[in-house]
Amino acid sequence: MLKALLYIPLSCLYALGVLIRHWLFDKRLLPSFSVDIPTICVGNIAAGGTGKTPMVEYIVRLLQDNGFHPAVLSRGYKRLSRGFVLADDSATVDTIGDEAMQLHRKFPDLPVAVCEHRVRGVKQLQRLLPDVDVVVLDDAMQHRTIRCGFTVMLTPYNNLYIDDHMLPWGMLRDLPSRSLKADAIVVTKCPDDIRPIDMRVVDNRLHLPTYQLLHFAGLDYAPMEQDGNPLVLCGIAQPQYMMNYVLQHYPKAELMAFPDHHRYAPQDIEAILDRAKHFDFVLTTEKDIQRLRTTPLVEQLNQQGKRLIALPIRVRFCTPHELFDRQILTYVRENKINRKS
Repeated sequence: MLKALLYIPLSCLYALGVLIRHWLFDKRLLPSFSVDIPTICVGNIAAGGTGKTPMVEYIVRLLQDNGFHPAVLSRGYKRLSRGFVLADDSATVDTIGDEAMQLHRKFPDLPVAVCEHRVRGVKQLQRLLPDVDVVVLDDAMQHRTIRCGFTVMLTPYNNLYIDDHMLPWGMLRDLPSRSLKADAIVVTKCPDDIRPIDMRVVDNRLHLPTYQLLHFAGLDYAPMEQDGNPLVLCGIAQPQYMMNYVLQHYPKAELMAFPDHHRYAPQDIEAILDRAKHFDFVLTTEKDIQRLRTTPLVEQLNQQGKRLIALPIRVRFCTPHELFDRQILTYVRENKINRKS
C-alpha cells in the first residue's frame, strides 16, 4: 500500500509523458517513416521478461524455412558502441549487445545488426545486403519513428498487460491502448498444463478487436542430461521460469540472480566462483553466457573441474502454430508482391 501511494503520482506523470509523445506522433509533429521492405516488429509494452528473443528466433526459423532471407535489427541494449553495427566475426557483447550476440551465434548466416535509429538501420541493411527481403525488428513497439508493417505483441501469462500498471508502480512502459496497434498478440510463458478454458478466460478478459488474433505460447527448455547438482546463474528479468524447470530435474539446485542485462564485474565473478565450489556445474541462460564468455569465469571454472553450460530455449505454441505462421507468411508474401508491382 505504501509503495502504491509513493509510486502512483510518478506513474501518472510517466503516463502523461507517454501520452504526449504519442499525440505528437499522431499529429505528425514528430516524424514517422515507412520503409520499402516488409518489417515484422516483435515487442511488448512492458519492461522485459516477455520472451522476445525466443519469439524472434521462432520467426527467423519460420521465414528461413519458407525460402525468405530475413535480417534482424535491434537497438543493442547496453552495448558500448553507437550507430549502425552489422555483426561479423569480430562482434562482441560490447559492440552489439547480448541479445544480438545470442542471435549471431545461433544463426551464423543470419544478418544481425544494431542501430538506435530503426529507419536508418533498415536502410543500411538494404544498402549493404540487397538479398534481404524482410527485416525482423526486435523490441520496436515504442520506436514510432518507423512504421512497422506487422507487429507481434507479447504479454506474459502471469502478468497480462491489462493487470499491470505504468512504471514505476508497475512494469508498463507504454499505454495499454497501444496494444490495439498490434496485428497479433501472443500470451507467452504459459504453463505446460494450460487448459482450453484457461485460454478462453484470458481471451474474454483481453476482449480483443476482431482484426487481432490471440495466440498462446510457452517455453521449451532443452533436455537436462548433465549429472550432478547445478548453481543456476541468471541475469534476466524473470529467472523463476527457468528455475522452476531446473528444479524439476535438480531439486537441490540454487539460484544466483543478477539484474537483467547485468554486466559481470570482477567482484561478481569472485562471488560466483566462491558459490560454485558447492556445486557440480554452473547452468546459465543463452543470453547470460554471451556476457560471461568475456570474463575469466569459464577458464576459472575449468580449473575447478567444472563446466559453464547454457540452457537452450524455444517457443512452443499452445494454440495451433499454423495460425500464427500463416499470419506472418501471408503478410510477407503479400508485401513482397505489392512492392515489386
